[in-house]
Amino acid sequence: MTDTRISPARPRTASPAARAVRPGPRERGTRLLVAVFLAPTVVGIVVFTVVPIVGSVVLSLFHWNVIDPPGFAGAANYREAFGDSTVLVSFRNTLVFMVFAVAAQLLIALALALTLNGRMPAWLRSVFRSAFFFPLVLSAASISVVMKYLFNQDFGVVNWLIGLFGIAPVPWLTSEHGAMATVVIVYVWQQFGFSFLLFVGGLNNIPKEIHEAAALDGATGPRKHLAITLPLLSPTLLVASVVGIINALQVFEQPYVLTDGGPGDSTRTVVMVIYEKAFEQLRFGEASAVGVLLFVLIMAVTALQFRLSRRFVHYQ
Repeated sequence: MTDTRISPARPRTASPAARAVRPGPRERGTRLLVAVFLAPTVVGIVVFTVVPIVGSVVLSLFHWNVIDPPGFAGAANYREAFGDSTVLVSFRNTLVFMVFAVAAQLLIALALALTLNGRMPAWLRSVFRSAFFFPLVLSAASISVVMKYLFNQDFGVVNWLIGLFGIAPVPWLTSEHGAMATVVIVYVWQQFGFSFLLFVGGLNNIPKEIHEAAALDGATGPRKHLAITLPLLSPTLLVASVVGIINALQVFEQPYVLTDGGPGDSTRTVVMVIYEKAFEQLRFGEASAVGVLLFVLIMAVTALQFRLSRRFVHYQ
């Protein structure tokens, strides 16, 4: 005779996966705390970065002078930008400035970082670090005003100093090549401190055992730096170059104060054109179109850098 008694139902238990999905009170509190701390940063990025970018893209499709209602223009602002010789020259000047300024900035910062990384008293190393970084905390406009007097052809200190060696006064700010060179010099003098600190930190992260092993193998001086230091410092070089190029493509204060884009248009940059179209000519749609083109250029150059970094950047 078969047993027909029904066994009591067993309580159903959630599967391990289901239990893992349900956060406990402590985990929920942690997530809430993280959200509270991240909220100001996220809100700041959305309000001051995402919204202006979207607004510029939308505004670039309209004609607007602040006074009259905006009128839809479609791609007309972009066609006008590509047909404007001043805009094209400004892009060329900006690219030329970027190449020379970033190259000089990285070379000077790396050379100084390698020099300070050698044998030197700690207090003296701290003094040099502070001195090299100090120009970065100053206003670019105020520095440019001072430099404009120093590089003046008639009464500037720079021409007075080179005159002591019998060199004729140089038209630093009144010739095309001299003006661009002056803007590069002033910009690099102020900006190299950031790359310098990055390189100092990167050099300190390289294990000393690697240099000691290289010395035992006979690698010293330039050979050691080329074979050991630079490959291990390549991630820092990538960061410094990316930040340097992004900042250089947006240069404004130095050429605006030193040369006002002149002589002619030899030092007029893209951001100067955006400023002139928007706030001097009240052509905000055209200015936004140029700004969008600059944004695309920055993104393209940055993407190219990260693409090339796969070959040249070595991580430990």
